[in-house]
Amino acid sequence: MRKVIGIGETILDIIFKNDQPWTAVPGGSVFNSIISLARMGLTVDFVSEVGNDHVGELIKRYMQDNGVTPHLDEYAHNKSAVSLAFLDDNNDAQYTFFKNYPEQRLMVELPEVEENDVVMLGSFYAVDPTLRHKVVELLQKARDNKAIVLYDLNYRMPHKNDAIKVAPFILENLEYADIVRGSEEDFMCLYNLCDADKIYEDKIKFYCKNFVYTAGAKDVQLRTASLKKNYAVPPMEPVSTVGAGDNFNAGLVYGLLKQDIGHDDVATLTEQQWDKLINCGMKFSAVVCMSTDNSVPNGFIIEN
Repeated sequence: MRKVIGIGETILDIIFKNDQPWTAVPGGSVFNSIISLARMGLTVDFVSEVGNDHVGELIKRYMQDNGVTPHLDEYAHNKSAVSLAFLDDNNDAQYTFFKNYPEQRLMVELPEVEENDVVMLGSFYAVDPTLRHKVVELLQKARDNKAIVLYDLNYRMPHKNDAIKVAPFILENLEYADIVRGSEEDFMCLYNLCDADKIYEDKIKFYCKNFVYTAGAKDVQLRTASLKKNYAVPPMEPVSTVGAGDNFNAGLVYGLLKQDIGHDDVATLTEQQWDKLINCGMKFSAVVCMSTDNSVPNGFIIEN
């Protein structure tokens, strides 16, 4: 049976509305995607780290309750990560992070990667120099065993000053990737660019041929070696946009598995196959925007 393997941070998101604590839910960029895919009945593994504290126990229990197989480094003398997410009038979030990691991190054995599995990575976690050895080890396993790699840049302003230092790692991730997704915010932060065509031609195409560009409520833009297409995002009034992009990624992965698209198929996907993948991504994203959860609800049914 094919499985999905994610690598990324775990964090407790405390969400504020009107400057008052509103709700709290375990999160993290890839973590949100993985929880959604587990709730959809897929086999999922997650590689991460937590502290030996109350927040860490809460996160571990959350993964267990949602059917995720954990591969966790549990550090004894440092705290689990926490974020404060402040929702604005449009229910978009601005984040403040509190992280206290040990010097040696991610001392954990990786899961097996088999042909046509899907490996997901993204955000600063995917380019953090202190974690690079483990990320590359997983990516090399994916390449050696012909797994599909989905890389979401998810590079945000708090790490803008690190962009030059980690630029080689971003390029390396792009080379390993079979599908790259990035948002308008990512590319403005990294390159001060917001034109999907220029981004694809100048920053992505040489390394990876399949690129999905998202920009909030604006069109989703797809660029591949043989296809250029925009998809209108249905209008909505979101409750919260926390996890929207993460779940777009989850929808792409769910679509890959439901259409039985393997590693060797990705390079030659038809327009109809891409239509279904993008539609799936948008539906996952939309349902999460209508709740305070970071992932799709249990019992979510998608017809594609």
